Amino acid sequence: MRIANYRNRAALIVGTEGYEQAVDIATASQGRFGPALPAVYEQWDAFTDWARGRVELSSDAVGVQREHLGAPSPCPRQVFAVGLNYRAHAAESGFEAPTDLPPVFTKYSSSFTGPDSTVTLPAGGNVDWEIELVIVIGRSAHHIDAAAAWEHIAGLTAGQDISERVSQLRGPAPQFGLAKSFPGFSPQGPWLVTPDEFDNPDDLELQCCLDGEELQKGRTRDLIFSVSDLVATLSRTVTLFPGDVIFTGTPAGVGVGRDPQRFIQPGQRLDSRIEGIGELHQLFQNSASE
Repeated sequence: MRIANYRNRAALIVGTEGYEQAVDIATASQGRFGPALPAVYEQWDAFTDWARGRVELSSDAVGVQREHLGAPSPCPRQVFAVGLNYRAHAAESGFEAPTDLPPVFTKYSSSFTGPDSTVTLPAGGNVDWEIELVIVIGRSAHHIDAAAAWEHIAGLTAGQDISERVSQLRGPAPQFGLAKSFPGFSPQGPWLVTPDEFDNPDDLELQCCLDGEELQKGRTRDLIFSVSDLVATLSRTVTLFPGDVIFTGTPAGVGVGRDPQRFIQPGQRLDSRIEGIGELHQLFQNSASE
C-alpha cells in the first residue's frame, strides 16, 4: 500500500509507475479517516484494516501531479536522524564506525518538503547531499525489542538529509540540527510504502545523482544499525509516536568526504531514488542576497 500527502490531504496511491492516481482517504472513508495524514497515523491499525480492502477502488481517483505531493509525515512530533550508519561513510567522514549506539541528532520539520522542490542555497555555505531511507512510525513504541520493531512501522519513504557543512562544522563542537534544517533541506517522498510491499524491506538500493552524475549508490542491507535495530534502540530512551520520522543514515559518496571536496552549485539538479519507493528531484538556486 502506498500513502501520500496529496494537496495537504491523506491519499491512497493506486496504479502503476508513471500512471499513479490518488484516492482521497477522507472522501473514500466517508470522513472516518483523515483528512490530513497525522490523523491517519493516530488510527493506524483501524485505517490499515479499512484500507487493505479498498486500495483497488479507484472510481474517484485523480491523476497524481507531483508538484502537489508533500512529505508523507508532514508534522511529526519527533524527527530523528542517524549518523555514520554505513561503514564506508563513517570512514570517509574520518570516524570509527559506531558499535553500541549510533550518533543521533534531529532535523526540524520546518525543513520538510515534498519530493520535487527548489532549494535556496544559504549564502556562504557549502551544501552537500545525503540520500537516506526514512522510517515513519505507525504505532507508539517504548522499550520494544528489535524483533517487534517492524510491527510499529507504518512504512518507508525516500529522503535527502541536505547538509550545510560550514555551519555544521563551525564552533567548538559540530552543529548538526540547524545545519541540516534550512528551508527545503529535508525533501521526502514521493509517498510512504508499507513494509509488506517489499520483497525484503531490509535490502533496498538507494542512489543519488547530481546533474546526471552518480554520486552515491548503496543498499540498506549495509546499514550498521538496521531499521529494526534503530527503532528498538531509540525506543529504549524515548517513546516513539505515530507519525514520527527517522532518517536512517547515508551511504558513502558525500561531497565533504571527497578529495577535493565538492558541493552543490546554483542551477544544479539533484535526483535521488530508492528501490520500490520512488524518486526525489531538487533544483538549487542562489539566495536573494547573492
